[in-house]
Amino acid sequence: MGILLGSRLRPIAVHIRMGERVRPEDAFTKRLGCVQTLDTKPKRRLYEVLQSQGLQMNQEITFLSDGDDTLRKLQLEMSPMATPLLDWFHVTMRLTVLDQYGKGLVQCEAVVGEAIRNQIERLKWSLWHGQVDKALGTIDDLEISIAPFHGTYARFPRLVKAWSELRTSIVHNRPLIPNDGERYHHGETIATGFVESTVNEVVSKRFCKKQQMQWSKEGAHLLLQTRVRTLNGELSAIFKRWYPDMDLEAEAIPVAA
Repeated sequence: MGILLGSRLRPIAVHIRMGERVRPEDAFTKRLGCVQTLDTKPKRRLYEVLQSQGLQMNQEITFLSDGDDTLRKLQLEMSPMATPLLDWFHVTMRLTVLDQYGKGLVQCEAVVGEAIRNQIERLKWSLWHGQVDKALGTIDDLEISIAPFHGTYARFPRLVKAWSELRTSIVHNRPLIPNDGERYHHGETIATGFVESTVNEVVSKRFCKKQQMQWSKEGAHLLLQTRVRTLNGELSAIFKRWYPDMDLEAEAIPVAA
């Protein structure tokens, strides 16, 4: 099971894997969404979805997430036997950003820049194999390696910020970092990219931070309820309950030429 919380409007996407070795694209997906700061019963909303899929309180479940504290608490409340893990999708996303800055360092000093990119590659290998202590050592070495570029690399402050955010994430989520290489070898799900795509599907472009049109929390919450019910194929049943005489399967009236 993979669950991911968005960062602003708190859309929640739930992806339920039926069985031990089911590919994400073949698994049944149930979507739900809410604005957590407005919804007074987000736990109940998630609980009802999980219960509808036959979740047992003593069932062993692996939750993949981005490491958000609120989500981690919610996971354990939903299933005390759950095993929360930091998904590889968000780890590699931070590493990719760091490596992009590494490419910029190569333009400043080819030899040193390439050496730093090699360090980033070794860092990725360590995290992939769950060797957190070794990874943190490499991260600390990186701080020393990039220091000489303080006055020569224009994007140095952003580089330091990316390095700092990665280190904070690894330290904060240290107990949640598994051996993804081994999990992948055994056919287990290691990343929530499929859940991320569900969040994008639910939230869509209208909720992006850079859009000029802003939604109120109430408006966003209500829109999310309509959106997830449409994606889940539940909206027609709701309308049928409200309006029993409505023919939802009637053919659309053709538009006149």
